[in-house]
Amino acid sequence: MKRGKKYIETAKLVDRSVQYEPAEAIALAKKTAVAKFDETLEVHIKTGCDGRHAEQQIRGAVILPNGTGRKIRVLVFAKGDKVNEAETAGADYVGGDELIPKIQKDGWLDFDVVVATPDMMGVVGRLGKTLGPKGLMPNPKAGTVTMDVAKAIKDIKAGKIEYRLDKTNVVHVPIGKVSFTDEKLQENFKALMDAIVKAKPSAVKGQYLRSVTLASTMGPGVKVSVAKF
Repeated sequence: MKRGKKYIETAKLVDRSVQYEPAEAIALAKKTAVAKFDETLEVHIKTGCDGRHAEQQIRGAVILPNGTGRKIRVLVFAKGDKVNEAETAGADYVGGDELIPKIQKDGWLDFDVVVATPDMMGVVGRLGKTLGPKGLMPNPKAGTVTMDVAKAIKDIKAGKIEYRLDKTNVVHVPIGKVSFTDEKLQENFKALMDAIVKAKPSAVKGQYLRSVTLASTMGPGVKVSVAKF
């Protein structure tokens, strides 16, 4: 991949052979973010899990104490009293069966998180092939299949993010914007890592955290020491 001059220059600031302490890694990742927009700081965690086995899957959610810096658009599938509850709680979109063709046929995906009450999962299940590959299917482990839609919406808007293994057994999670203070990013990073460590499947043998890398949207990766985790 051909890299731009800015990337090449900032990459020189990072020693690829070093695993930095979290605070130092965050400061360095911020320093290498030189795009003209407020880049997102992302964490990429390579695990020793084998996601092909259900007992080694990782999926859950964590509330970042300082949010992500993004406005999250929430779609709620609900009916009856739960429609009004979702709207009052600040859901961006609320609906049911009528949304199926809009999503399937029209390709409407102007939302970041989908919440559903359990009695609507039969409807949402029909969108599995559309929402599944994009990581948008509601899931009880992530707290997005629930009767308490008001709490789910409140948590998501406050900075609750979902994490899950991808096909290469890596977890990719945003922890905030480069414009955040180092302290806020450190707090978010710690909250995420505590959740990932706690989520370790008992079936995983050997090293659980293979590597942790921090990177801004357009910046180079900065390796983080996993010793303390």
